[in-house]
Amino acid sequence: MKTETHTSRFSITSAIFDVLDPIPFGFFVGALIFDILYSNTYTVLWVKAAAWLISIGLVFAIIPQLINLGRTWFGKRRIRTRNLAINFWLQVVAIVAALFNAFVHSRDAYATMPAGVWLSVLTVLAMVIGRIVLAADYVVYKEVSHGQA
Repeated sequence: MKTETHTSRFSITSAIFDVLDPIPFGFFVGALIFDILYSNTYTVLWVKAAAWLISIGLVFAIIPQLINLGRTWFGKRRIRTRNLAINFWLQVVAIVAALFNAFVHSRDAYATMPAGVWLSVLTVLAMVIGRIVLAADYVVYKEVSHGQA
């Protein structure tokens, strides 16, 4: 008799990924809000705060993306779907846009507009579209049996 062992889907990397993955999105959305506030008020505080949020968001974005790299491209026994690969590349686009945005925000406050706003929009849109595409993989269709056992 052959015994089959099933590996658990839980691992330390999955736990770290699940904890750290939403954090950069919040920082990048906050930076977008501050960039919009700066473009309307020209108060230097907002652009400096956006620069800090972008920098902190980049720090928190690297570790989950490295885990995502391993899970998407190098994972054993993991089926890589097209949507998972699309999400991975959109997250890479978001990180690259945020990196350029950090360089733009390192300049004088008046020199950050309008490039800072557009790069913030690109960063947030790439992350949102990636999440929407990834959500399609998690949809489970269940057939409803009306009175049938």
